[in-house]
Amino acid sequence: MAAGDARRLADQLGLSDDELCEVLGVTALGVVSGDGDSVAAVPILLDLLAEADERAGGAVLRRWVRTRGRRGVPVEMLLARDFGAFETALAELVERGFVIGG
Repeated sequence: MAAGDARRLADQLGLSDDELCEVLGVTALGVVSGDGDSVAAVPILLDLLAEADERAGGAVLRRWVRTRGRRGVPVEMLLARDFGAFETALAELVERGFVIGG
């Protein structure tokens, strides 16, 4: 995995440093030293985000991740490390577009 993938994930979703650390289960020092890049979830999440980013765009992804949808708030799913729920919500974004609340 290329260095900086964890940072790229944070940038794509508009995650704060604290949120990124919580999602990846690493310390801030771990992110700075590149340990966050070795977390198995990082390349998987980046792959999942690729199609959504292509279809919806970065600005929509950053707004979507903090907006309550049918299944809840995507950033809360990530913070709970419920990657399956996040994947489902992301698939709905790709399929249905950015739908608020319903």
